[in-house]
Amino acid sequence: MRRILLAAALLMAAGGAAGLDLQGHRGARGLLPENTLPAFARALAIGVTTLELDTALTRDGVIVVSHDTTLNPDITRGPGGGWITRADLAIHALSWQELQAYDVGRIRPQTAYAQRFSAQQPVDGARIPRLAAVFDLARRAGNNSVRFNIETKISPEQPQLTASPEVFARALIRLVRAENLESRVTIQSFDWRTLQIVQREAPQIATVYLSAQQPWLDNIRARDVSSPWTAGFHITRYGGSVPRTVKAAGGAVWSPHFGDLTREQLREAHQLGLKVIAWTVNDDADIVRMIDWGVDGIISDYPDRLRRLAAGRGLALPPATPVTP
Repeated sequence: MRRILLAAALLMAAGGAAGLDLQGHRGARGLLPENTLPAFARALAIGVTTLELDTALTRDGVIVVSHDTTLNPDITRGPGGGWITRADLAIHALSWQELQAYDVGRIRPQTAYAQRFSAQQPVDGARIPRLAAVFDLARRAGNNSVRFNIETKISPEQPQLTASPEVFARALIRLVRAENLESRVTIQSFDWRTLQIVQREAPQIATVYLSAQQPWLDNIRARDVSSPWTAGFHITRYGGSVPRTVKAAGGAVWSPHFGDLTREQLREAHQLGLKVIAWTVNDDADIVRMIDWGVDGIISDYPDRLRRLAAGRGLALPPATPVTP
């Protein structure tokens, strides 16, 4: 009975009692520089259920918000103001103080990233923030209901670039507990090893199992006999079903790439008691399709677009809470 009650509580924590979970991807990447305080402030001002973000661990143990394990030359300028040219500067090799010398408030012109997000407004001087600063931003906004969907950026194929799964997961657990945010945080990852650690050591914090079966990212490895990403739970042992694999791993929430998701998989996941959060959905037609299919949440680079379309479908909307970053 206790396991049933805990599972039910985690499902509630992961997405709320009812309604669509509107998640701002990396804050509001389509509008402002990703994973920066201005982007999270914009998402709060628009009104989202959840701030989705990525984390890394510095050399001195500070949890920071970054999608990449290394500084990204497409969005990073050095102390002299010039674009960095190296792609191998691991955040884990830098101290918090050293990291603050880099500006991530603008996209490098003439890159594929710049073409993809041509409407993103630059915020020169923006720095990679501490995760604790994002929590504080929501408090200053007076928003005591917004959730935080926190990804551990770690790869079993590049262990030299990050802390170990144990060190990474435990650092995150300590911070979430210190902030008293266990009931408002979900920890997500493509590397399911970190999720297994969270489930064992902090079962009150909900986990989210990310999956992708795309040419540019595939952590499921369905054509192989195993995957280094899925903590020993391989799809071939569960009838070729990703939802069943997630369920076997102890997951309560499955977050697939929206292009991988089918209505049949969504139905199967719901029958297994899983919530389904689709990522990253930006086009109007895709957002509407996901809503109409009945997903439990959507992660989008354009939370304004997501909110508008959710309103058009008559769905309940989270409060808008403007704040100065």
